Amino acid sequence: MIESDIRKLLQKIAIQTRKSYTKSLRDLGLYLGQELALYHLWKEDGITQSQLRKKTGTKASTTSNMLKKLECDQIVYRKNDAEDSRISKVFLTDKGRELQEPIEKIWEQHEEQLFQGVLPEELLLMRRILEQMSANLPIDE
Repeated sequence: MIESDIRKLLQKIAIQTRKSYTKSLRDLGLYLGQELALYHLWKEDGITQSQLRKKTGTKASTTSNMLKKLECDQIVYRKNDAEDSRISKVFLTDKGRELQEPIEKIWEQHEEQLFQGVLPEELLLMRRILEQMSANLPIDE
């Protein structure tokens, strides 16, 4: 069935992408998933740890462990909210901000490779189909 073929292709692409990103990120001293947290901080520095967890779609313990590693590597720092000390806000260091360009370059190179030979109108259709597929799946909070 074509649905099975498509599912297998999506899995294959996901595996290949994960391997490629893992290697490229390791060259920057990062682990897969950390770049997504950094992306959200580049967009909105100083968000709460809880907001970051929701944006990355990770569990609280995963987010906490990831932030500990990023803090240890001096990429981010956490600061308690001035009004509510139970709330921890996450901020980028200069080192964290400096990672934006090389990470975006990794994404750009991957996109160029991934979409080589695909026409612009095919990309528009692909985006619409993938958005529908994503909407069909439950959101796991």
